[in-house]
Amino acid sequence: MTTQLDRPITARRGRDLRRRLADPLFSAATMAILGLALVAVIYPLYFIVIASISEPARVYEGQVWFWPVDVTFDGYARLLADPTVWRGLANSVVYTGLATAVSVALVVSAGYVLSRRDLPGRRTLTFLLVVTLFFDGGIIPRFLVVRDLGLLDTVGAMILPGAVAVWNVIVARTFFESNLPDELREAAQMDGASDFRFFFRVALPLSKPLIALMIVIHLVWNWNGFFDALIYLNNPDLYPLQLVLRNILVQSDLSGSANMSGDLQSYEAAQRLAELLKYAAIVFATIPLMLMVPFLQRFFTQGALIGAVKS
Repeated sequence: MTTQLDRPITARRGRDLRRRLADPLFSAATMAILGLALVAVIYPLYFIVIASISEPARVYEGQVWFWPVDVTFDGYARLLADPTVWRGLANSVVYTGLATAVSVALVVSAGYVLSRRDLPGRRTLTFLLVVTLFFDGGIIPRFLVVRDLGLLDTVGAMILPGAVAVWNVIVARTFFESNLPDELREAAQMDGASDFRFFFRVALPLSKPLIALMIVIHLVWNWNGFFDALIYLNNPDLYPLQLVLRNILVQSDLSGSANMSGDLQSYEAAQRLAELLKYAAIVFATIPLMLMVPFLQRFFTQGALIGAVKS
């Protein structure tokens, strides 16, 4: 017979048992969900790689799942033999490097300035920046501004119009507000440090996670961007890699359509080459980013939650 003294012990044992059972179940469910998410992200990339070296007919027939079928490197051979691809690659490296350097410098500087509580008009400046997140003049006014500044068909057209991302400025401001207390700046001022000296000698060294995060964001953004080049550049010699690859794919599709009324074998060959180029272009454009990002992974992990919590 259970007494009143035995009931708390029994209830405690029940809670302990449920806790011991819940922890493994929760861990198993978490691992299963993360595994499915990982497969959902990794498999499409893997499929593009194996499809780029498989015969397009086998891909259409659904025979390509885990391994390439009827391996061919015709798509890569055609892509790498085009001199415009290498010129576009060089242009993209230049545009991405310059645009990332300019953007990170402006974003970090603006974030630090807006984090200073002694800045006159700080709230007004922040409000004016935030307004641009909700209202935009559109493509035509932006194009007219770039044209009137004389930036068309110049490297500046690929760097200056999108140099400052307001959301990144807000993230940088939150980081400085949370990690650089006013007492630290006051102590530096008492030691005779000016505002510029404090920024370069104290604020920046403490902002490596933020800077690395901004570098990764702007690297990916600038490398993958092609729309600015499409509307601001008319000289093919200035085209970045993404726009060059787009033009190659468009020309391949057009050549295949032009051959529809002609020889059937020519049409099939053009369609086959277009499919191989499509997958090969995706892989070729992705490889540089996959090689660059792992070097920043350590800082990126530290800075991934920057701005999520404000103390």
